[in-house]
Amino acid sequence: MQIAELSVHVVAVPPPHIGGMYWIFVRLTTKDGIVGTGEIYATAFHPTALVPLIEDVFERYLLGHDPHDIERFWRAAYSSGFTQRPDPTMMGIVSGLEIACWDIIGKAAGRPVHALLGGMVHERLRAYTYLYPKNAAGEYDYNDPDLAAQCAAKMVGMGFTGVKFDPAGPYTAYSGHHLSIGVMERCETFCAKVRDAVGGRADLLFGTHGQMVPASAIRLAKRLEKFDPLWFEEPVPPGQEAAMAEVARATSIPIATGERLTTKYEFQRVLETGAASILQMNVARVGGLLEAKKIAGMAEAKYAQIAPHLYNGPIGAAASMQLAAATPNFLIHEAIVDFSGFYAEILQHKLVVEDGYLIPSREPGLGVELDMAVVEAHSPYTGRRLHLQMDAAPADVKAFAPARG
Repeated sequence: MQIAELSVHVVAVPPPHIGGMYWIFVRLTTKDGIVGTGEIYATAFHPTALVPLIEDVFERYLLGHDPHDIERFWRAAYSSGFTQRPDPTMMGIVSGLEIACWDIIGKAAGRPVHALLGGMVHERLRAYTYLYPKNAAGEYDYNDPDLAAQCAAKMVGMGFTGVKFDPAGPYTAYSGHHLSIGVMERCETFCAKVRDAVGGRADLLFGTHGQMVPASAIRLAKRLEKFDPLWFEEPVPPGQEAAMAEVARATSIPIATGERLTTKYEFQRVLETGAASILQMNVARVGGLLEAKKIAGMAEAKYAQIAPHLYNGPIGAAASMQLAAATPNFLIHEAIVDFSGFYAEILQHKLVVEDGYLIPSREPGLGVELDMAVVEAHSPYTGRRLHLQMDAAPADVKAFAPARG
């Protein structure tokens, strides 16, 4: 079997852009006509810069090769240009192409990918969702703790056993920083109101995006411990595991991290330093399904669990669900509510969510197919914004007053 063709599709996500501004899908076709689909989660550059890089990696390391040779492809790309070090952009590209290879492998074998990654362990995947509260005008409002509590109660009513929110202020190009007293009080108020709304029916997942320096994260964690969150996410910026470990040692709240990390090498340092006990790899960025499985195995040996991250498209979600289904130390998976809206529209068949649980497909490969008419109707992405963007200005301690109510 040989890979013969690549097509890249940069799809504009319609407003309100839940899941990012755009999704990058790749489709590989073999000489005998099997098509595999993958998704790339690489965010540092605009897609117009990224597409030629995707094509270069494909032509150098996949064209004419057997899609089964995952290890060969991974090492060749990882070592490209005498690098041999974690690179988020390269690994995002590798992830999408590798996922597409697994889709082909599964289709050729007539088996779902999870059957090829060790077999199904979890028939249903516990899931959580971010809160997407709307105000009376129908607009998303992430700053009102009462709206967050109402939304949390609704999500728990849908069956979700975890709800996530991030009231710690904007994440800026100048983070980490010390949070103001007002912001810390707001975080405490959010936790109090959401905990009151859901009681013991759901875990609180306190999300941050690396906003804090360790000392500030420790101060905030002490305020939040009484609400018993399942995790305190990425309290400091990625890349300094010792700093995160400092926070982990100072709080009873488990630390979760990993959405911005890539490859086994970065996650190894997290585990070795005790920086986190919950790993949130994104399979469309971390290096692909096999790399994610290796990281999960490393975590298993440390009695750590995985909680796959997802803030991208449905192909990445489908691949991640296949990984989670075959992973003994799986904890919980991120969902974008019930994957309705554009997530459902762009697939031939919607991802299955039942009573707050994700149901991994048992169909060959990833078990999902893009609706190419919808893909073409929303391609290419013509905006200038990146998938996600940080605030360009430093955090203003006067900008956020305590939330009252």
